[in-house]
Amino acid sequence: MNTPTLIQVIGATLFGLAVLHTFSTKYFERLAHTQHRHAGLWHLLGEVEVVFGFWAMVLMLFMFGISGTQEATAYLDSRNFTEPMFVFAIMVIAATRPILQFAGAAVRFMARYLPLPHGMALYFLLLSFVPLLGSFITEPAAMTLAALMLRDTLFSREVSTQLKYGTLGVLFVNISIGGTLTPFAAPPVLMVAGQWNWDIWFMIANFGWKAAIAVLFNAGSAMLLFRRELGHMAAQPKEQAALVPVAMIAVHLMFLLGVVVFAHHPAVFMGLFLFFLGFASAYLRHQNPLILREAFLVAFFLAGLVVLGGVQQWWLEPVLMSMDANSVFFGAVALTAITDNAALTYLGSLVDGLSLDFKTALVAGAVTGGGLTLIANAPNPAGAAILKEKFSDHAIQPLGLLIAALPPTLVAVLAFRLL
Repeated sequence: MNTPTLIQVIGATLFGLAVLHTFSTKYFERLAHTQHRHAGLWHLLGEVEVVFGFWAMVLMLFMFGISGTQEATAYLDSRNFTEPMFVFAIMVIAATRPILQFAGAAVRFMARYLPLPHGMALYFLLLSFVPLLGSFITEPAAMTLAALMLRDTLFSREVSTQLKYGTLGVLFVNISIGGTLTPFAAPPVLMVAGQWNWDIWFMIANFGWKAAIAVLFNAGSAMLLFRRELGHMAAQPKEQAALVPVAMIAVHLMFLLGVVVFAHHPAVFMGLFLFFLGFASAYLRHQNPLILREAFLVAFFLAGLVVLGGVQQWWLEPVLMSMDANSVFFGAVALTAITDNAALTYLGSLVDGLSLDFKTALVAGAVTGGGLTLIANAPNPAGAAILKEKFSDHAIQPLGLLIAALPPTLVAVLAFRLL
């Protein structure tokens, strides 16, 4: 391992503090209620989506002070912020009333043909079909759809804490592994697919079918475990929004498809997004309020992760490269819990001469651990931003999520290692 620079040491320290901060947001929320003079600041630091952006700002202040303006701005210019911008755009579009009505109608149609009580069938499909759909509409879009539909059905009434965290754990794990049927939907796969020439057939043969089995098993197990609390999902909402015309749904689907197709080209998909904002404002009667605040917070979270993660390569890469093909799978699962899984696979793509077994184990481990924490997978903050209002103190406790995600993660481990 090369001797780290002062900025790299500071960056690693701040990254560690940021990880600890994500586990301490409830403490800052408590301060906001007791220290009224600075309640706004404590409340801001209690928002989990703000954590990495805040510590990224601290890193940049150190960088400006130690390295100077030119080097600090050059570092920021070298970071790739495409993913935060994409997640922002796709969240806003996927959460519109036309898209939600279309997805909801599709899920309810499928639920009618499952030999299950309607509430159980809906729950099963939201935790299985929608995550697998993420392989085609991208994981952030699938997370947004699933979280919003769960919010409006399962969480429309007060349910047990066990059901809340159990559902969240399965949702996060299934979204992370459910995007592996294609090479463009899951961020950790996207980072390496082009470099390693992995096409859709390779993904299905080596990842997709195994992930699908794990997704179905996880969703089915959760459904059976919580079956007594799912009956109310079959009830129609008391206040139903007016039906959106088919033409309006078609236009929204085209915007969604356009953003997905040009996901690697921010100038294109952000241009489409701006056109979408204009179109949506012209037909407000067919819209719910756009989730701009939630999407901004998630994008800020991911952008902070990009900035902080850029100075972690000096210790992450040697750790990964010291492992063999078997141990790198479990190493990636563990490391993913404290850093974005796409960052891990990106580091692997920089190394020449890796065996195919090593590559597949690295990616499999990265997606397997993607549900353990909020920072493990890019779509997780999106789901948390939508659902956190339904949890105690309007906050998702990291330890509760970790414990809830362990069983479905173990299922994913068995699927990728034994099948």
